[in-house]
Amino acid sequence: MNTAYYLINTVFDLYLMVVLLRIWLQLVRADFYNPFSQFVVKATNPPLKPLRRLIPGFFGIDMAAVVLALVVATVKFTLLKVINVFIADWSVLLLVGVITVLKKAGVMLFWILIIRALLSWVSQGRSQIEYVMYQLTEPLLAPLRRIIPPMGGLDLSILVAFIGLQALNWLMGDLFGSLWWQL
Repeated sequence: MNTAYYLINTVFDLYLMVVLLRIWLQLVRADFYNPFSQFVVKATNPPLKPLRRLIPGFFGIDMAAVVLALVVATVKFTLLKVINVFIADWSVLLLVGVITVLKKAGVMLFWILIIRALLSWVSQGRSQIEYVMYQLTEPLLAPLRRIIPPMGGLDLSILVAFIGLQALNWLMGDLFGSLWWQL
């Protein structure tokens, strides 16, 4: 059962991250000709094309991709429930899917901020990956930079974003209890 749990958890979490990246790339209007963006588009297009015929966008949000993210998370926990690894009532699987999407979005934001910070230290110039990371994180970091400008060449906006993400993570843990920490 441990092997099945590991494989289901890993495969579904990775694909959920790709779907969430698709949503995020569209929200920030990132360069879709970038190789990183092209990977995300090609990995998510097969299930999204038929969904888009049924589910229209809503104020610039690709609702088909949002539904796909919810389906991926819910199917993951349904499979875990079938193999008796996830112990919860069948009636809460959709709620667990929604909570999982929220948590994975926060985890993804954390890691993209880490990647952007590391690339800013080691990058010699503008790489294509660095440019996409910039496009993804700048809408969050620019308002923070207006409040806390760089001091002595140090940009503290990423640190403030980390603190805010961690506070939000603890708040969600308070709201959803042990369910939040198990996901």
